[in-house]
Amino acid sequence: MDFTYLQPVETAVLEEIASFKTEKLGNNVSFHTDKTLPEITSSVKIAILTVSEDRNAVNNQDTGTNFNEVRKELYNLYKGNWNTDVIDLGTIKKGNSVKDTNFALSETIYSLLKLNIIPIILGGSQALTYAMYRAFDKLEQMVNLVAIDNKFDLDDMDAPLNSRNYLSKIIMNEPNNLFNFSNIGYQTFFNAQNEIDLLDKLYFDSYRLGTVNKDLTVVEPILRDADIVSTDLSAIKLNEAPANNNATPNGFYGEEMCAILRYAGLSDKVKTLGIFEYNHLLDNRKQTAQLIAQMIWYFIEGVNYRTNEYPFQSKKNYLKYIVPIDDDVINFYKSNLSDRWWMEIANNITKKETLIPCSYQDYLEANNQNIPERWWKTLRKL
Repeated sequence: MDFTYLQPVETAVLEEIASFKTEKLGNNVSFHTDKTLPEITSSVKIAILTVSEDRNAVNNQDTGTNFNEVRKELYNLYKGNWNTDVIDLGTIKKGNSVKDTNFALSETIYSLLKLNIIPIILGGSQALTYAMYRAFDKLEQMVNLVAIDNKFDLDDMDAPLNSRNYLSKIIMNEPNNLFNFSNIGYQTFFNAQNEIDLLDKLYFDSYRLGTVNKDLTVVEPILRDADIVSTDLSAIKLNEAPANNNATPNGFYGEEMCAILRYAGLSDKVKTLGIFEYNHLLDNRKQTAQLIAQMIWYFIEGVNYRTNEYPFQSKKNYLKYIVPIDDDVINFYKSNLSDRWWMEIANNITKKETLIPCSYQDYLEANNQNIPERWWKTLRKL
């Protein structure tokens, strides 16, 4: 792997981490230091890196300029009962321009994806999500993006790339590899009605904060189908994560965010995670650094417990349920291993069957002769 764009973790931080107990996560991670590079072996599953880019962050100057406390809090947590090897690649510093930073990040993520390593990106402006998305260009595959955010970030397409319009750039710019976008946790009063209508017209998914608060499990099938997960700390309550100048009174609780990122880690499909808009200057008593550390911990735990049951190697480990609806039939599959559900859609263009994650509730809806919304939207996109 090319470490050209990466700066080592600061020596003072590494010295403090080295003083932690042997059982702590920091003593089970390989670091990029000023003397050595982390060994890239087949057992490495996760790479952590930080990106010091705040120039296109709206109303959150200095975001991403210091991640030392996040690293200390993360590596001072006890390691779980894992066999997941983690490396810390250090930091991508600001380039001469935002484009330079984005290029460095995209190239680094692409290199890790080719090695089947999951990059965890800590920023910096959420506009870095655009660079994460562009890393998939060379892979020549369609991409599903999930954003955990109180806004859709569909502002002025004609303005330079920033944290409030990156999704517009993803939707409109070529090459267009986006198959599906899902938002988790939007708050209606922060989003124009025409933006809500646009997502609906594009057959994208959006879940209001209140909907998710009532039943957190509704997000599991969405995250199970994601390639990229982008988290804006603005989705979290101000009193839970104060280190963000755009934080507001309403949002997710810390334990809810940890559960959501555990779902993301459990997904066999999620290939990269981003956590953005951390501003250390606003971090009262290191509270946000602690929460980010715990969010990452739960994501790593999820990755460790992946069942690797999708794509299906064989359908013999699944129960098939055939549900007639009017003149159509929907086939559902339930895993004997995890009790998770999928439903099958016939693609009339490729003449192949497409399996998409769903919930038990989708199966019940079909039995009541209601076509599940997720099935209907996917069919339209196919």
